[in-house]
Amino acid sequence: MSSISTKGLGIYRIFSFPNPRIMTASPTEKIELGNQNIFFDRELSWVDFNHRVLEESFDKENPLLERLKFLCITESNLDEFFMVRVAGLLNLKNAGIEERSLNGKRTSETLAELYSKVGQFVKRQYEALDEILIELKTNKIVVVQDPSELAGDDIQFVKNYYKREVSSILTPLAIDPSHPFPHILNRTLNLGITLYSDDDKNKAKELFAIVQVPSVLPRFLQLPQNKETDVRRYFPLEEIIKLHLGDLFFGMNVKQIHTFKIVRDADISINEEQNIGDLLATMKNELKNRMWGDAVRLDVHSGAGHIKELLRGLLELEEYQVMEIPTLLSLNDLMFFQSLEKTSHLKYSYPVPKSGFAAKKSESIFSEIRKNDHLLHHPYESFKSIEDMLKIASQDPKVLAIKMTLYRTSGDSPIIQYLGEAAENGKQVTVLVELKARFDEERNIRWAKKLEDSGVHVVYGVVGLKIHCKMLLIVRREDDKLNRYVHLGTGNYNSTTARFYTDLSLFTANPEITEDVAILFNTITSSGKMPRLSKIYAAPTFLKEEFLHLIQRETDNAKNGKQARVIFKMNSLVDPDIILKLYEASQAGVKIDLIIRGICCLRPGIPGVSDRINVRSIVGRYLEHSRIYSFENGGKPDVYLASADCMPRNFLRRIEVMFPILQDKHKKRIAKILELLLRDNTQARVLESDGTYTRLTPGDDDPAVNSQIDMVDI
Repeated sequence: MSSISTKGLGIYRIFSFPNPRIMTASPTEKIELGNQNIFFDRELSWVDFNHRVLEESFDKENPLLERLKFLCITESNLDEFFMVRVAGLLNLKNAGIEERSLNGKRTSETLAELYSKVGQFVKRQYEALDEILIELKTNKIVVVQDPSELAGDDIQFVKNYYKREVSSILTPLAIDPSHPFPHILNRTLNLGITLYSDDDKNKAKELFAIVQVPSVLPRFLQLPQNKETDVRRYFPLEEIIKLHLGDLFFGMNVKQIHTFKIVRDADISINEEQNIGDLLATMKNELKNRMWGDAVRLDVHSGAGHIKELLRGLLELEEYQVMEIPTLLSLNDLMFFQSLEKTSHLKYSYPVPKSGFAAKKSESIFSEIRKNDHLLHHPYESFKSIEDMLKIASQDPKVLAIKMTLYRTSGDSPIIQYLGEAAENGKQVTVLVELKARFDEERNIRWAKKLEDSGVHVVYGVVGLKIHCKMLLIVRREDDKLNRYVHLGTGNYNSTTARFYTDLSLFTANPEITEDVAILFNTITSSGKMPRLSKIYAAPTFLKEEFLHLIQRETDNAKNGKQARVIFKMNSLVDPDIILKLYEASQAGVKIDLIIRGICCLRPGIPGVSDRINVRSIVGRYLEHSRIYSFENGGKPDVYLASADCMPRNFLRRIEVMFPILQDKHKKRIAKILELLLRDNTQARVLESDGTYTRLTPGDDDPAVNSQIDMVDI
């Protein structure tokens, strides 16, 4: 038997498995939108996901620097969540719009609960930090936060560094009637300072000033090392500046000084109908405006008192929008320690990816794809197979054309190089670049221009939609006819993230699929109306319709006594129509297993509604990113991979692709992948009917199953 535990500061809750559901709704629940008993809130569910990531920073089974990395990720996640999702809710509230979420909560109610929950989350972050800093110290890595811990030699070393590297960069900004409050850049670290003049003996005329901590310098300075102890000590940049404020405010005395960070609304909204003539120029302007968004959160040191109130007033924030931070702000800066030398024992050891599908000669690689589809599972199989394919295609004289979508890619990606070389070699190369890939917009603009300079025909997005599908089409002349080769995937063409994200991708020469992809490319570039395709299903036209049809088929099969089962693996489940259809399937007797890493608005375990639905989330060393949709179909399984999650934005506001796995051997392999994920009893958390996630642990007689490690053998 397996058991279930909830980890948290040494406290465990143990249950038997399968665990008894905590029922919170009666069998007579109405299956309708707005019923708070059958839906979870989208935003609050996201916070729960980030909490599952945070749990990994407490888990001592993880190497120490990996625990620190998980902590940094939660900070980065939280900032982006506020910059987009929370900012959007605040804009609605400030406009007097009280939209209701799936569970019927009004915008103001969601915001109140959200900020409260985030406040508790931040406290847990710093509990994790305290544990990690103590353990780093036992590993001879010390973050010195108190200047009194500096020795005499340290002080001189810091002083020399300040004069040599820091002082010339700093700009002290006084705030008074003649110097209005400056615009503080989003997510930058700053010092808020109150001062008084030497001449003001009563300290009545208080001055408020701000100094930005330079982001162009390392956040942590390594202090001189004692060779006898091998202890490495690091001193924060903001503390260095604090020690030298006298150089910045001559003749003034510091009364109070506290670090703060502002998180701003950073979402980009473009009226594409008006700006279709120059989307690129419009995007560049909007990126400049991003830094000017309204403040949505203020992080400030605990005990800041007067400074906190000054900042809150100047930023026009409510009390609940202020997070009081006990120690180091901007936790994501602690990623600095990931790059330290001689720390491999404090990190994961990642297995070398299998070579996957690769060949040295163009004839053999295309011949292999013609014979059989090739399924790749990243990062267990190398992403280099895709890069090699592009390299070969760029040099092969028989290749006439290459078409590709790019949503996110690494800055130094060889993909950009090979596409450019293909164009320079006279091939017709078309790349659909998504300029609106959130927080990657500037990078996409840079390499899109680089592609254009190489002669690539670059298409900058589609009006009103994001190009989120992952498609590569290669056209090759063989035996006096043109043959097409296609690559489709669940993840981005990004060689960096492909080492840490789990994704599935397929090489195929299947004529129906390659024809569909060719039609889809032409439809996108011509702004034509999307036709119904033969084998693949594309959003925003037919994808959701097909999802509903496939779930309904399982429902009908269950009612008719046939085999009926649904297994979905995705990042998020939000779409209300899909959720309602899954409830109907459960009521009809369909067994439903959902593997959802992040947001889940479906409530499992409701008697008579969703008691045949099980939901689990797997969080670990790899980011679970693949989208797999499996339907039993009366004993003749249909298996699909997709770029899309079950969310309204994927179905309505993005160009997405769901494609079938046609060969039995690949269906069986994916079935094994899903089976292993459903047997995971170390990294899996089960979603209870009351909204809590309960972590599984192996029973006394059960072997531990860590799907992310064991997957290497599938």
